Amino acid sequence: MTNLFFYGTLCHLPLLECVLGRPRANLHIADARLVGHAVCSVAGETFPAITARPGAIAWGIVVRDLSDEDVARLRYYEGGFDYGQTPLQVETAEGMVTAQVFFPEPGRWALTGAWHLADWQRAHAPMVMAAAEEIMAWYGRKLAEDIAARYTPINIRAHARVLAGQRTPDPDRDLTRDVVVQARRHAYMNFFSLREVDLQFRQHDGSLGPVLNRGALFVGEAVVVLPYDPVRDCVLLVEQFRAPVFMAGDPAPWVWEPVAGLIDPGETPEQAARREAQEEAGLTLDRLLPAGRMYSSTGSSSEFLNLFIGLADLGGHHPQDGGLAEEGEDIRSRLVSFDKLIEGVDNDRWRDMPLVTTALWLARHRDRLRQA
Repeated sequence: MTNLFFYGTLCHLPLLECVLGRPRANLHIADARLVGHAVCSVAGETFPAITARPGAIAWGIVVRDLSDEDVARLRYYEGGFDYGQTPLQVETAEGMVTAQVFFPEPGRWALTGAWHLADWQRAHAPMVMAAAEEIMAWYGRKLAEDIAARYTPINIRAHARVLAGQRTPDPDRDLTRDVVVQARRHAYMNFFSLREVDLQFRQHDGSLGPVLNRGALFVGEAVVVLPYDPVRDCVLLVEQFRAPVFMAGDPAPWVWEPVAGLIDPGETPEQAARREAQEEAGLTLDRLLPAGRMYSSTGSSSEFLNLFIGLADLGGHHPQDGGLAEEGEDIRSRLVSFDKLIEGVDNDRWRDMPLVTTALWLARHRDRLRQA
């Protein structure tokens, strides 16, 4: 059995419960402190690191009598950080306890000021909890290094889940009684993830329906921005290869679209739209106009879109290659007159739903934008 001292995010007991897979009532937890050490923020990150520092005190918790399985689950969750364990004496109200402390590799991160659990809980705990749920769902099925390689998309999906939970509830329904979940499964995880659920939902006659098995593709929350020059009355489109279109058997998998991309954790939709315009088209936007917020395909995907029209001076823009090589993007851009844009909508030339949606929004507001 092992005693462990926690000084960072795992002092958040719901996260510890998620990682260990059992409730806190089954754990022997006590407040503790480690003298001669400090818990510091890591530059550019939300988690802390511990370092030896004479005269300082690292506050945390000690959890006693953890099993080999508990330690294995903790190492799996922290698998991307390669922490080493050191036994040290920590103080508790019950006296001194020898506990293992996870230390990062010396010099791995730049340490800044003091890290405070309460600040982290307010700002980051919900997203970290959502990410931990996905990570631990793969315990025993995927290697820790495979999970570590996918931290970025995992966090993007977790961020999107937090944002989804902040949307306006349905005033006519109570999810605690109108949806009954029998089982949840994580079926696939890579850049995207696929999850399954067995559930019942309240039907319109008031009864609970039969148990149904349903799946959903988890992508994240995204932005779509159609750059428009109201002086020259033209838009900018980008073309790129789309593997799902190819996989569907479509003989034309290169698709013309607006600029688009996933929102990174900590980004606003507006910040993501401006970043994607730079990355995909080398374009600086003057102004962003909201053009709708919606799910892209409610029957199969959790993806939520923030649509924008991006006002810009396109006079000096020339067709160019864009995209991030590290993300496998190979993108070219093109200017299209407004008349050709709408002609393409009417003739079914455009096959990207966000392009058609933003084009129709632009058609409705174009005169106002040109007069302004």
